[in-house]
Amino acid sequence: MNILGVHIGHDSSAALLSDGRLIADVAEERFTRIKHYSGIPYCSVGYCLKAGSLTMEDIDIVAVSSADPIPYLNFLFDMEDGARERKTIREHAADVYRKYFSSAKKPPLYISKYPVRRQTQIVHVEHHLAHAASAYYTSGLSKTERALVVTCDGAGDGVSFCVWRGENGRIQPLKKFKTDGSIGWFYSNVTEALGWIHGDGEGKTMGLAPYGDFTKCRGVLDRFYPKYAAGELVEAHCFGQGYYWNEVGSMEFHFDEADEIRKLVKKYGPENVAAEAQRVLEEQVMEVIFPWMNREKTTVLCAAGGVFLNVKLNQRLWYSGKVTKQWTYPNPGDSGLAVGSALYAHYESVTDDPIRLQEHLYWGPEYSNEEVAEIVRHRSLHAKYVENIAEESARLLSQNKILAWFQGRMESGPRALGNRSILMSTAKRENKDIINERVKYREAFRPFCPSLTIESAADYLERYRAEPFMITSFDTNEGKKDCIPAVVHADGTARPQTVRREINPDYWSLITEFGKLTGDPVLLNTSLNIKGEPIICHPREAIRCFYDSGIDYLVIGNYLFSKE
Repeated sequence: MNILGVHIGHDSSAALLSDGRLIADVAEERFTRIKHYSGIPYCSVGYCLKAGSLTMEDIDIVAVSSADPIPYLNFLFDMEDGARERKTIREHAADVYRKYFSSAKKPPLYISKYPVRRQTQIVHVEHHLAHAASAYYTSGLSKTERALVVTCDGAGDGVSFCVWRGENGRIQPLKKFKTDGSIGWFYSNVTEALGWIHGDGEGKTMGLAPYGDFTKCRGVLDRFYPKYAAGELVEAHCFGQGYYWNEVGSMEFHFDEADEIRKLVKKYGPENVAAEAQRVLEEQVMEVIFPWMNREKTTVLCAAGGVFLNVKLNQRLWYSGKVTKQWTYPNPGDSGLAVGSALYAHYESVTDDPIRLQEHLYWGPEYSNEEVAEIVRHRSLHAKYVENIAEESARLLSQNKILAWFQGRMESGPRALGNRSILMSTAKRENKDIINERVKYREAFRPFCPSLTIESAADYLERYRAEPFMITSFDTNEGKKDCIPAVVHADGTARPQTVRREINPDYWSLITEFGKLTGDPVLLNTSLNIKGEPIICHPREAIRCFYDSGIDYLVIGNYLFSKE
């Protein structure tokens, strides 16, 4: 059975499941080059079908991440009157379309369409249910284990925070909180007040927080967020009118409370307000999770939704000692909804299938050495073919060079995990500043992640467990902080990627070779892009980034580019 998952909205995306196994997953932003692209995922659907060697004739189910009809679904799939469920969706979509859009809007002929066959089912999966499915059905848990599944974001289908029971392969809702309980909106309002984009810059707020002291402004944000206690919403919050701003294809959000919070930022300082927002986020989320874990008599936690991109929150949950198994879906934001929708549709249809652990996120396009050679020839560039590219790259990195590393299939989700990465030695503290200033062109306080071999992780991380996705931070062992200062944050934590040889042999070999030369098998890893751009997908984009930044060397496959 082939299931195509589709998300249209903030971080539009598509994913393909074949007999319950993920074949492809990609966000449309990687093709349009517009970060958080919110339009129709034409290219993503086309890539998924190509990756699976399928056409729409082979698709049994289209799973859509919305409880309500989506008008643009008609544009994507060119749905004609036919099967009753498809006709019903068409009729409902027409009503919504007439209400919100011009009746004269219609895509031109050159826009790709993917007509669905009469037998294809179209299944709508509620936003937070899709998040819950992405967390539970990728966790690798046995069906006899009971997990508390928590989803938390700004809002989706009128809901912001949900608690579910995952057991026996089924997801059962326990509690849903509407938008007046949105901790995500609160944190995003603070983010906008600090000068960054609501729905994009929350990682900056989290990164700034360790430089501040919340005791200098504790309580000043109290009137801007909902209050939880003992697992329940005890004080709802009216956020007022929400506004949308379409920035060249990326939908951005605004609430007037951000204006009021900005006054507090000026009074108390941005780093202190960020620290207070982080404290509030962690404590309010824990006020929901831990009481519900007690009620459900479980210490197993699965999580998804944009709020769980906050690695400090995830660390706080892990370090509490109340969680024995923690699985945060590594693409927890809205770009992960396509996978979640497809997984939910699959497990509704095939109830006896085991829950598989998602071991990696390498589900995007890849390019061969032959394709790279052709690109080099067409552009009259010079690139050297290197047989042992890991060994040569490790030598350059040991000389404190900045190296872009482009290998294999592109990562899904917001993190570069060693296939579309910019790398540097972790040995010098100033390397963080060098990358921020010369390559990423972003704020100096923003930290970088360490990639390290799984075999060495316990030497560097306290309360270590495997963390292949940079989704949780850990305290750094005292004896190692001075060895890898470029990736230790202001609060002594690091957000690691633990690399296994069997999952990514090329990247593991590179880190291992670097460790042989330096004594520390740890690399500074950041995404192959510059600030404000999506992670790079195609070799020609990597070449453009290489020549338009302070990167010293670029590796694509076995080809080494230099500026010498």
